Amino acid sequence: MAVVIRLMRAGAKKRPFYRMVAADSRRQRDGRFLEILGHYNPLVQPFELVVHKDRIQEWLSKGAQPSEQVTSLLRSLEIPTRAPRPARPAAAAEPAAAKKRTHRKPRPASARKVRRRAMRAGAAKKAAAKS
Repeated sequence: MAVVIRLMRAGAKKRPFYRMVAADSRRQRDGRFLEILGHYNPLVQPFELVVHKDRIQEWLSKGAQPSEQVTSLLRSLEIPTRAPRPARPAAAAEPAAAKKRTHRKPRPASARKVRRRAMRAGAAKKAAAKS
């Protein structure tokens, strides 16, 4: 089950109010969710954003992916949405030239493709000869 942290719309027509929720990615936007993590009211100036920081960080540590809008809102609160990357291991002892790359042999083109390419090439030669 892929978990996403996203906004769930609530409120009346033309009066949006959003809940920040952790939900299964396959569920619909306003459907079932796992947990409410905060809310966002874009109508008041400045906008109102309340989040449960510890719960969000816990979901992120479990692998939940925030939506683009949630990432933007969390960035405004300076909450990191990604875990820091681990340091890269030191370069291997063997030189790069010793590593052998293997490429797959390309598949042969189908007979239909070969005919179409030949027809196009012939048409291009005729057009070049006319001009």
